[in-house]
Amino acid sequence: MRILFTAAPGYGLMLPIVPLVWAARAAGHEVLVATTSEMTEVGARAGLPVVDVFPAHDVWEELLRGASSGGESPELARIIAADGMSAAYQKASQAGGPFGLFTLTMTEGSIEAGRAFGADLVVHTTDHTAGRLTAAALGVPLLEVGNRISWSARDADFRWGQDFYGDDEITLALRAKLGIPDGPPRLLARIDLRAPSMGGLIGEESDPRDGVPWWSMRFVPFNGGAVVPEWALRQAERPRVGVTLGTVVPVMAGISSLSVAIEALDGLDVEVVLAAGKTDLADLGELPANVRSVGFLPLSTFLPTSSLLVHHGGSGTTAAPLHYGVPQLVLPSFADNPMSAQRVVDRGVGLSHDPTTVDAAAVLAMVERLLTEPAFRAAAREVSAEMATQPSPASVVERVTELVSR
Repeated sequence: MRILFTAAPGYGLMLPIVPLVWAARAAGHEVLVATTSEMTEVGARAGLPVVDVFPAHDVWEELLRGASSGGESPELARIIAADGMSAAYQKASQAGGPFGLFTLTMTEGSIEAGRAFGADLVVHTTDHTAGRLTAAALGVPLLEVGNRISWSARDADFRWGQDFYGDDEITLALRAKLGIPDGPPRLLARIDLRAPSMGGLIGEESDPRDGVPWWSMRFVPFNGGAVVPEWALRQAERPRVGVTLGTVVPVMAGISSLSVAIEALDGLDVEVVLAAGKTDLADLGELPANVRSVGFLPLSTFLPTSSLLVHHGGSGTTAAPLHYGVPQLVLPSFADNPMSAQRVVDRGVGLSHDPTTVDAAAVLAMVERLLTEPAFRAAAREVSAEMATQPSPASVVERVTELVSR
């Protein structure tokens, strides 16, 4: 079987489905990942065949540039206007999020890639409407995969149904321009990768909207490959505390919460692993002696030997310590970060605080609680054990293969 995987061009939007792509390839299927921007290189480094569906233009960089300047991206506006889609672009811009723009810029390329590839099945993440439209255009079945620990389309308060499941001005314009048939594709199943005690499935259920089955799938963390440093393999002599703000928050909101966290941990008897990627840390000044600054280092390399992760609430960043049974302190920034933080607090696997009002004393008090009160570690280990019982990505590939073959 030839499977086209489609995902938006953000780390937290694409990386959660990489283990599923691996599972399909390991099962002997031909796979192709349709994405764009930096995720093409990330996917290729993960050993996957990737196609850039919006080449020569970095849509992710343009979105960040426009958002950080408080306006639209002139470059994207120019490109889309030249394509005769100005009205749809204005609609996408007014929506206040990137997903409509991903749909506009990535749908045509995804359809072309899927047609050239000869896809028998399209797999798309819930938030990536371009995948749904691609399956409709190709006339092939579809598998929808949730990629968040924070929310799922199963949730009672799910509010994005029109964007993801119905036709709005953007999708109607694309259907007309690209000749996509009316109506939804044949949806085989939807996947919820959350642990049952954090909103996920117990067993299976049918979606009340359309009867499509919901399946559970285990979250397997993937945040890039690396040469693992020797220190990360050893248990530290004192508690190891990871600190990260992911890839988007430093660009959009700055590193003030990172500065507060480092100040709070200065002098505490812990080993701090600061995973700040390419973020400019000049404003932090000289780092405390107990801080090991590692640039980009996948969380999965040091979380197994860590006692705590302090982070921004990104969905993948929240899910990774759950997999390893590590408590967490969440300083949520924007988007679905506060939802992730609430999940963490409600389940008792960590604590949270508004980063706009937090200070070093508050962070220090929360860190000391998380390191000394056994309830947090016990709850985190319970969730980790629960996740281990969920169906693997390999078993999901086997099930969907059987459905397609019928």
